[in-house]
Amino acid sequence: MILGDIIEQLQLVAPENFAQDWDNVGLLVGDRKQDIQTIFVALDADEAAIAQAKAVGAQLLLTHHPLIFSPLKKVNCDHFISARVVDLLRSQMSYYAMHTNFDAAKMGVLAADRIGLNVEEPLADIFTRDGKDYGIGVVGSLQETETLGGLCSLVKNGFGLDTVKVFRAQTIRVNRVAICPGSGKSTIGDALAAGVQVLITGDIDHHSGIDAVAQGLSIIDAGHYGIEHIFIGYMTQYIKRYLRGVEVYAQERRDPFVVV
Repeated sequence: MILGDIIEQLQLVAPENFAQDWDNVGLLVGDRKQDIQTIFVALDADEAAIAQAKAVGAQLLLTHHPLIFSPLKKVNCDHFISARVVDLLRSQMSYYAMHTNFDAAKMGVLAADRIGLNVEEPLADIFTRDGKDYGIGVVGSLQETETLGGLCSLVKNGFGLDTVKVFRAQTIRVNRVAICPGSGKSTIGDALAAGVQVLITGDIDHHSGIDAVAQGLSIIDAGHYGIEHIFIGYMTQYIKRYLRGVEVYAQERRDPFVVV
């Protein structure tokens, strides 16, 4: 299948114009006319993902996080980012990223489904397309009121986590919840404005956490990778369903750190 046709199908999931202005999504490396027989799906375009994609003979690497954020003034092997671009080009592998466009179109809803959260509205950076509101993260209500500890269990079970980090005592009962996969520190104000009791997200630092608690907001930090790894499974199944004749491989679960 021609890469340009594949991109048209991917845009049905998450149109590129859904992305934040600061983001860099779409075809970052490659030729839209390239014939694609095999796709490798990962969260990050790091050395391991590129090596695994080459090992299965992939002509397209598809990730959530973009490899290229800042402009590259030189494409050589002197810097680790540009060296990955060189590696992709040498391997005749194209590279496509679906980041905040996927966040706005799908990620929040997919994450909410994992914990049984009934979605009511987007959480942050809300915009409207064809009469429907989209944005980063979602706000909703749990199917049943839970203790904070019970909600932690739902999060761990829903995302396959051994642990989560919690800001606030676990004795309160909660129902109205926001979830923002990825790095959600910037959405704390939005969560407070939405009147939620708990924000589920990742990458919360000490001061952001205790300041949120001081304002009445509990936070469950499930990690950046801890929630967003669901991109891999969703896009793998989507490709199997809608891109018939294209082989697809998914990167196995690979948390970027260990707790010792």
